Formats: sequence, C-alpha cells, structure tokens
Amino acid sequence: MEEKLRIKDIKQIQEKGISLDKIEQQLQFFKNGVSKVNLEKSATIDDGISLFSEKEIEDLCQFFDENKDKMVIKKFVPSSGAASRMFKFLNEFLAEFDFEKGTINSYINHHKEHDLPVFLVGLKNFPFYREVKDKILEFYPDYYSLEKDEKDYLFIKTLLSSEYFDFANKPKGILPFHAKNNSILTPVEEHLNETIFYKKEDKKAKVHFTISKEHQKQFENITNKYPEVDVSYSFQKEETDTIAVNLDNTPFRLDDGSLLFRPGGHGALIENLNQLKSDIIFIKNIDNVSQNHISDIIKYKKVLGGLLLKIQQQVFAYLEKLETKDSSDKFISEIELFAKENLNIILPIDFDKYQSEYKVELLFNELNRPIRVCGMVKNEGEPGGGPFWVKGENGLSTLQIVETSQINMKDKEQKKIVEFATHFNPVDLVCGIKDYKKNKFDLSQFVDPNTGFIVEKNKFGKPVKSFELPGLWNGAMAKWITIFVEVPLSTFNPVKTVNDLLKPAHQPEDKDS
Repeated sequence: MEEKLRIKDIKQIQEKGISLDKIEQQLQFFKNGVSKVNLEKSATIDDGISLFSEKEIEDLCQFFDENKDKMVIKKFVPSSGAASRMFKFLNEFLAEFDFEKGTINSYINHHKEHDLPVFLVGLKNFPFYREVKDKILEFYPDYYSLEKDEKDYLFIKTLLSSEYFDFANKPKGILPFHAKNNSILTPVEEHLNETIFYKKEDKKAKVHFTISKEHQKQFENITNKYPEVDVSYSFQKEETDTIAVNLDNTPFRLDDGSLLFRPGGHGALIENLNQLKSDIIFIKNIDNVSQNHISDIIKYKKVLGGLLLKIQQQVFAYLEKLETKDSSDKFISEIELFAKENLNIILPIDFDKYQSEYKVELLFNELNRPIRVCGMVKNEGEPGGGPFWVKGENGLSTLQIVETSQINMKDKEQKKIVEFATHFNPVDLVCGIKDYKKNKFDLSQFVDPNTGFIVEKNKFGKPVKSFELPGLWNGAMAKWITIFVEVPLSTFNPVKTVNDLLKPAHQPEDKDS
C-alpha cells in the first residue's frame, strides 16, 4: 500500500536542503524500478577506444608539458571510503575462530578460506608488520614463546582492535600502503607525490580530497607534512542524501517516526566536483596508487591530459566560429567529421536534411559540453564498470562508462555484450569543466537522473532499500563529451583487499635483490 509523505516529513526533507521533487522521483524509482541501460555494443579499439603509437604518445606528452602552465590544474580524489572491505575476511575470522574448536588451518579448510593463508604467508611483507609487532611486544612480552596460531591470531586482533590500530574502521587513504626508503607511505602521500607531472615552477600543485568530516584531522596530520602542495577538502553534501524505504516501498521510519536518509553514493560527488574552479581536473580513486610503475603512471597522465587540451583547443575554435552562425557546407561538414571521428558523437541519421541554421544549432549544443578523457585498461576479469556504446531513448548511441548494476544481466543479448567486453574502467580521468569562454559549466545539467540504481542494505537488523545516485563517472557524466584511450595495466594498481598490498606494484622494487 502506498504511503504518502506527512507534513513533518516534508519539513524534515526541506531542513536537509533536499528538493521535494527529487524525493518524489526517488519514491517513483522504488515503486516502478530503475530502467536498465540499453547496451548496443562494447567499446573496442578503433570503435570508441583510441590506441596511440609511441610517436603519438610522445607528442601528446610534449603537448601537455608545453601547455600545462596556461591552465589551472587540480587532482580530485574521492577518499571518504572506510577500509572495512579491505579487512572483511580478517574480521570474519576474528568473529568465528575459536581455539577450542581447532587450529587456524582447520578453520581455513572448513570455510574454504583462500585469503587468510595468503595473508599469513605474506605477513612480514606488509608495510604495517613492524609497527603492529612492536605494539604486541609492548603489552605481550612473552610473544615469542607462543604457538604460531596464537601469534597469528594476536597479530590480526591487534591490527583490527579499536584499542590499537582499528584499521578496518579508518579511511583507506590514511593507512600504511608502502614501505619506501625506510619510510611508510599512505595513499594520501602517494597521491601528493604523483602531482609532479603537472606541478608548475614556483607554484604549489593542487589536490582536492573528498572525505568524511570526522576524518579531516587525520588527513591533515599527513598533508601538513607537504607544504609544497595546496590541499583542499570537501564533504559529501547532506542535500545529496537519498530516502530509504522498506521492502514494500513505504518510507523506512526511525523509532521517532522520522524518515531515514542514506548517503547517495559516489554519484553525489558531482556536487563536490561542481564546486571546483580549475580548468583541468584529474580524477583518480584513493586506493589506485603504486610505488613502482611511476614512469608509466606519469607518462599516461600526460597522454590523457595532452589529448584533452588538444581536443579542447579544436572544440573551442569551432564553437567560436559556430557562434558567428557560419553555416557554409564545407565548414559544417568539417565539424561533422571531427565530431564523429574525434569526439564519438553520433548525429541524427537525417542530419543532412536539416536546414543550415538547425545544423549549426545542433553542432553548437553537441560541442558546448564538459569533456572527459578516460583511460581504459584491457579486461583482466576485474569486477566493475566498463566502456560501452549505449543506445538512448532518442535512438542515438553515446559512449558511456557502465557498471554491471546498470545492466539487465538476465537479458541474454545484454549479458553477451558484457562477456565480450575487451576493456575495463580503472577510474583514470581528466576533465575539462569550462566552456570556450572560460566560464565553468554547471555540471548538474549534464547528469542523466535515470541511471541511478536501487540497493538493499540492513539497518537496525531490518532490510532496507536505498537509492544510489547516478555514479560520478557513470550517469553523473552521461551527457559529457566522452573520449576513451587505452592505457597499460601498469597504471592500474587498486587495493581492494589487504592482500593486494603483497602485489609487486606495492612492494619495494629491490625487495628480492
């Protein structure tokens, strides 16, 4: 049975700064479902994804270096996520293991646990090993007389205990990721060090972290050691929270009868991005860092940046001329070809039949949008989004980064397209957010609101459904000009579980020498 919002609900919504229309729209999504995207085909090399030769790569790097000083450049790093998933298997082990019921090996065999043995074998190679060990010796001087199982259990407990390190409840960005030159570095520090590729002489490089408010001091304790970098922060805005409902789609209410709201997911960060005023913004996830492969990472950052600047230069020139209402057939044909071959823009099938003034108007609107150049890596079976051609309601196809949750995997044809996808989205973007007159676009105007998705969670032991806003690089950028470029796998080194820190990208290069 449908339940209407009460007067006090409306007041609560308004106090949070959320528009009533958005809440009504979300309630409709719960009731009617969110439409899945209509994949036409996966983007591949020469069909939506560019692959550059070494000479082209050198030229783009050079173009970036020659033009970067003319631009205000900033790096945008979503960083509010807690590290709970990194340590999920260790938390489950602590909750379930009992010495009276057997050994750690018997636990591993019984639970068919694959992550725990890897963790234990690699224990001494984690960057936090020495610090945790020293802490254990402080309160347990008889540590060395213990059995191996007792030592391993004590190590994991100390690592995750709220009394000591509490790593699973801390932001991923401030955890020890790398041991380098007798120092321990966090992802935050690696992101600050990476700014070397766009730093200007005598000027501070700019980095913006989106964080949870309660963690700001912990981030500042790290970033204050880098006075040469201009660091700023923002928090996910409360007005981007979404309403939660019960399984019957009626609003979920707390004990006092008030509505439950939940954070709207990383798509809410389009509002944070919209507050920035830089010309060029690089976006990268907090956990995608490496202490190796740095030359590759910096080179391909310049490739993406150089391509954006080059494309932007040409787009701006066309827009300035289109503004004069130049409608010569030769000029329109030139832009039409450029839009198709360089910007992946598909024009209406009957475009040739349009009157000249309508051609000019349509081309102007197509070109006068934010631009994103996105790195794509070859698909190695990683879970997550990828590059696809998506057919819109108007019948025209556009390039999009699509998450699996947006796809109807019960549809055989759609599933087949996903299975044959060649590339994966590593979240390596560079964005141009200003128009040809140097005015900043209002990024909220380029969001496709119909690309959010519904997730089921648990709150107070009860099942609850919540609405995730269109993802930051998915539906939140659906109406941007989109360009995909293949980048090497060496530039993609995420840490999704703690065991990823044992991979070569996160271990000292001279470890085995």
